[in-house]
Amino acid sequence: MPFGSVVSALTAVILGLSLGFILQKGRFCLNSAFRDIIFIKDLTLFRSYLLCVVVAVIGTNLLEDAGLIMAFDQEAGQFVSTTLLRQNFVPIANILGGFLFGLGIVLAGGCASGIVYRLGEGQMAALVAIVGFFFGVAMTTDGILSPVREFLKGFNVEIFGIKNPAIWDLFGGSPAAKWITITVFSIALLIFIFKGKPTFGVVRKGYTWGLTGVLIGLLTILAWEVSSIFGGIPRGLAITTPLREFFYTVLTNSSHSPFQEFSFLGIFKGTWGVFFIFAIPLGAALSAFALKEFKWKIPPAKEVLTVFFGSILMGIGAVIAGGCNLGHGVTGMSTMSIASLTGITSIILGNWAMVYFKFMRDTE
Repeated sequence: MPFGSVVSALTAVILGLSLGFILQKGRFCLNSAFRDIIFIKDLTLFRSYLLCVVVAVIGTNLLEDAGLIMAFDQEAGQFVSTTLLRQNFVPIANILGGFLFGLGIVLAGGCASGIVYRLGEGQMAALVAIVGFFFGVAMTTDGILSPVREFLKGFNVEIFGIKNPAIWDLFGGSPAAKWITITVFSIALLIFIFKGKPTFGVVRKGYTWGLTGVLIGLLTILAWEVSSIFGGIPRGLAITTPLREFFYTVLTNSSHSPFQEFSFLGIFKGTWGVFFIFAIPLGAALSAFALKEFKWKIPPAKEVLTVFFGSILMGIGAVIAGGCNLGHGVTGMSTMSIASLTGITSIILGNWAMVYFKFMRDTE
C-alpha cells in the first residue's frame, strides 16, 4: 500500500477527530443556534456561528489568493493551484432544499454535524437520525427522488455570466471588490458579535462560545488545505457527501464517488471524506469521556419516529439545496458563495417555521 494513502487517510481522521472534539466541547449545533434566536431569545450560539464564518471567510480567501488551494492534475501527475469550489446558483433548489432541511433539523433534534457529534455522547437518537439522514440523501441522490433533484438543479441562474457567483461578483468581481466586500461583511458581523462580549477561554465544562467559533473557523481553513493536498481535491468541511460515501462504502465496498479512494492498513477503503466522517463521533466521544458526559441514552418510541422522519427530511433537503448546515453554512459561506448564502438563509427560515409550529404556536 502506498505510503501516501496512509497519510491521506490519517489527515482525514485527525481533522475529523478535531472537529468532533471541538463540536462537543463547545456544544456547537446550528439547530440550537438558529432555534434559540426566536424560542428563548438567546443569540449566544448564533454569535459563535457568525464568528466562525468571519474567521473562515478571511482565512479561506487568503489561501485562495496565495495560490495555496491545490488540486491533483491527473495528466500532469502533480498538484496545481486552483480556485475554491463554489456551488452553482440554483435558487429554486437552494431555497426549497434549505427550507426542507431547516424543518427537518428541528424534528431530528440536531443539524447534520450535531447528530454526528452527539452519537459520540452515546445518544441513540443521533444514530437513528444518522441512518434517516442517509436514507434521505441516498433516495434523493441515486433513488426515487433523483429526477426531482435533477429537475430543480436545472434552473441555474448566472450573474454576469457566472454560474457559481460569489457575493462580490454583484459588485464587479474584481480583486478590489472582493476584499472590500469581505472587509465590510466582516466588520458588520464583528460589531454584532462583540456586542455579546465573547470570551476566548476554557471553562470547566468545555469551551466558551467565542473560542468555539474561532476554532471551527480555523478548522474550516485547515480543511480546505488538507483536503486539497491529501484528498486530491479541495473539499473543506461537510457532512452530507462524506456520510453518503461512508454508508455506500460499508454497504457496497465502493463509495460511489468521483473522488479518489484510499486504503487504510488494508482493512478499510474509502475517500478522504469517508475517513473524515468516521472520525467525528470518535472525537466527540473523547471530549465527552473527558468531561464525564458520555452516557448511553435510548429515546422513547415516539421520539424515534419523529427523529427518523425529520432526518429523512434533512437528507432530502441537503441534497436538493446542495449542502447542509456545515456544507453551506460554514464551508460554502467561507467562499462567500451566493448559493450558500441563499441555502443557509433558507435553512434558518425552515428552522424558525418548525420551531414555531412545534414549540411556540400553542403558547400564544
